[in-house]
Amino acid sequence: MAAASDPRDLAVSAPDSPGPAGSAPATGARSRGRVRAFLDLVAIEHSVFALPFAYLSALTAMEVNGGRVRWLDLLLITVAMVGARTFAMAANRILDRRIDARNPRTASRELVTGAVSVRTAWTGAAVAVVVFLAAAALLNPLCLLLAPLAVVPLVVYPYGKRFTNWPHAILAVAQAVGPVGAWLGVTGTLDGSWPAWLLGAAVGLWIGGFDLIYACQDADVDRKIGVHSVPARYGLRFALHASTVAHVVTFALFIWFGALVGFGWPWWIGLALTALAFGYQHVVVTPTDLSKVNRAFFTANGFVGIALFVFALLDLVIRLDLRP
Repeated sequence: MAAASDPRDLAVSAPDSPGPAGSAPATGARSRGRVRAFLDLVAIEHSVFALPFAYLSALTAMEVNGGRVRWLDLLLITVAMVGARTFAMAANRILDRRIDARNPRTASRELVTGAVSVRTAWTGAAVAVVVFLAAAALLNPLCLLLAPLAVVPLVVYPYGKRFTNWPHAILAVAQAVGPVGAWLGVTGTLDGSWPAWLLGAAVGLWIGGFDLIYACQDADVDRKIGVHSVPARYGLRFALHASTVAHVVTFALFIWFGALVGFGWPWWIGLALTALAFGYQHVVVTPTDLSKVNRAFFTANGFVGIALFVFALLDLVIRLDLRP
């Protein structure tokens, strides 16, 4: 029944009719269907949420180290980020497919319904990680050397909910890698990378803190099927309080980062708007009302990344040499 609930699943799983020229159009349509279904599986459009802080870190590194934008580096960082995130999402969906099948909220996901086969998902994951490693190699030797280490938390995270009540912390580590990797992609050295570690910690705590909120939706189901999480183990109220603490520390780290790299008034305006977004998500989501969790994710957290990046970019544009 779950497979029939989403028209997209029917479009992917239904057999293709041969076109006027024979079987080639049907084969092409089927291939496009598989690709589209895989992109839906990994929510490729959500890559936009991960990119702003990687760009922020890279552009800040460029400003600190010569003041000129290196457009090829930005392109390679984009490719690396999308590749790493696609691999992480595919691996997460593959390893969690049996858990997803037992949870009504996730039972319509592509690997559960059969819209995407496990073989296709693994193929997509393999391609994504190769793309990530290739982009890292093209950036500089240090990025290539450290790239396999960046993959580790991406693989460990899906297993986290099987052995720890704090899988959200593993997700935080995985997310912290992005800004650090972007900085190293520009500089090729660990020397002077302290601002990137600050920004990475802020981003990690931000995402980990939101994951605490997001996991509240599944607390009852998780207890029944043996999945570990903070809400399932300690309750919704504790999880939401822990999320608040994480986001307070996140905000303090954003302040520290801005002061350390010498951002001007645009950054502080963006940070003020970020404070409002943080406050919004902690007001609309309560232990007795989880109906606005998705709104908090798409509205508040999407706004945080975009607002901070836009205002930081405004500050950086004033100082950066944008000539190719």
